[in-house]
Amino acid sequence: MPTRILIADDDAVQRRLVENMVQRFGYEPIVVDSGDAALALLTSPDAPSIDAVVLDLVMPGLDGMGVLDKLRENAIQVPVIVQTAHGGIDNVVSAMRAGAQDFVVKPVGAERLQVSLRNALNASALKGELQRLKHAREGKLTFRDIITRSNAMDGVLRTAKKAAASAIPVLVEGESGVGKELIARAIHGSSERSSKPFVAVNCGAIPDNLVESILFGHEKGAFTGATEKHTGKFVEASGGTLFLDEVSELPLSAQVKLLRALQEGEVEAVGGRRPVKVDVRIISATNRRLLDHVKAGHFREDLFYRLHVLPLTVPPLRARREDIPQLLRHFVARFCAEEHRHVTGIDGAAMALLTQADWPGNVRQLENTVYRAVVMSDGDVLGIADFPQVATQALAAAPPVASEAPVAALTVAPPAPRQPAVVAGADIPIAPPLPAAGTLSMLSALGEVRPLEELEAEIIRFAISYYRGQMSEVARRLKIGRSTLYRKLEDTGAAAGAGEAPGENA
Repeated sequence: MPTRILIADDDAVQRRLVENMVQRFGYEPIVVDSGDAALALLTSPDAPSIDAVVLDLVMPGLDGMGVLDKLRENAIQVPVIVQTAHGGIDNVVSAMRAGAQDFVVKPVGAERLQVSLRNALNASALKGELQRLKHAREGKLTFRDIITRSNAMDGVLRTAKKAAASAIPVLVEGESGVGKELIARAIHGSSERSSKPFVAVNCGAIPDNLVESILFGHEKGAFTGATEKHTGKFVEASGGTLFLDEVSELPLSAQVKLLRALQEGEVEAVGGRRPVKVDVRIISATNRRLLDHVKAGHFREDLFYRLHVLPLTVPPLRARREDIPQLLRHFVARFCAEEHRHVTGIDGAAMALLTQADWPGNVRQLENTVYRAVVMSDGDVLGIADFPQVATQALAAAPPVASEAPVAALTVAPPAPRQPAVVAGADIPIAPPLPAAGTLSMLSALGEVRPLEELEAEIIRFAISYYRGQMSEVARRLKIGRSTLYRKLEDTGAAAGAGEAPGENA
């Protein structure tokens, strides 16, 4: 999904000029003709997310300064670049004090605007990462700190927000590295318990003979080595949230005591004489299907129903590839700041490689891959050579070239290659690099003519790649309407192969 730039200007000529420049930079422009329309778009919960704003200062009705004031009142952190035909120092000072990121004078040159947008988005990405890390340390992480634009995540987050309003037990399921603990922390940070402790326990990392001691505590002298009294994680999290990660790894003996703690709201320390009342909200997580463990006799059925009150399944990264450009922008900005490196972006071939990879380790693997690339890179732009492991896996997974009977083909030779589109803030391309030629196989491997639906899907994928994800241009060149194009994407599944989200706004 491309980075969206909102352009607000009452001058139709200036709007068109800036819109054309923004499109050339590889961003998606959204154009309005007044400050009121810009504010309505930025504050509407149903509006598309905006990454930056190019705002005219002088407009009828609500002017640019008024928009900046309203954004500050509503705590909207989107970076704003103001522009005006009057470049007086007073205007500059007033705009910067009101929260503008940068200031340009009409008519702005393409290079000046590109640099301004890039710097604004880089600063916004870094600020977002620092705020996210700070919230995580303070236990105040909320759903605003979750980086996603995926339709697959919308339902998960909607359910999680409802869960945050109560103390209902939540079971978060999903593959390793998808961000289950992040969801748990956001639920806690958005609940009434946000000022109380969030205590995370990795049940799979605790030795079996210490599980009860760590969860429920022990008295001094309760067993060999118990030289001091230990309160346990339940008591430590009292009033707040206890996050039981990898809960499927708990031994059966500890499951019995956990069930009693959940039923009675009290725990009894190892060696203790009387139970202790606790008020704990339980969020558990597992990277396995817990019901299968129940059927296999490895997990108590009664405990399963205590934890499985509100299940949430976080989709893997390969099911939400539209999140990858946004995640890359944040990871690159963060690691460049942490490691004092200067990386301006990722080239088109590398971006195509990253968006098409399956990422079995999900977001955690993507994060560590970018970390290694930033640290080990010798240049300002990351290329395929900076991601050797991903490149090796892609080559190993590539299907062998067929060498049987000749296949009839239609070859399409495009004109000279163009520069790939980029994701704002780090010059990260959002579409695969343009192919040197497109080859359309007319016959299947069995020598039969391929179905028309398959041929149409392949043509659409090629067009999206060739025109860098610019859906309006794709529809125009294919001589179909945009709504028809999106319908064909959904019907044929061409969107998945092209890396383009069918739900892109028209």
